[in-house]
Amino acid sequence: MLVEQNVVQTLALATRAVVVEHGRVVLEDATADMAGDERSRAGYLGI
Repeated sequence: MLVEQNVVQTLALATRAVVVEHGRVVLEDATADMAGDERSRAGYLGI
């Protein structure tokens, strides 16, 4: 497990990502899919 604020670097290193908001998992996916999804990028990843 890796907890990191640098989203770009983290997505390059990991194969799966989990977004936790207020203690609940709101998104879980392969990093390639998450990075390619515009909703995920804009809403949760800030990239």
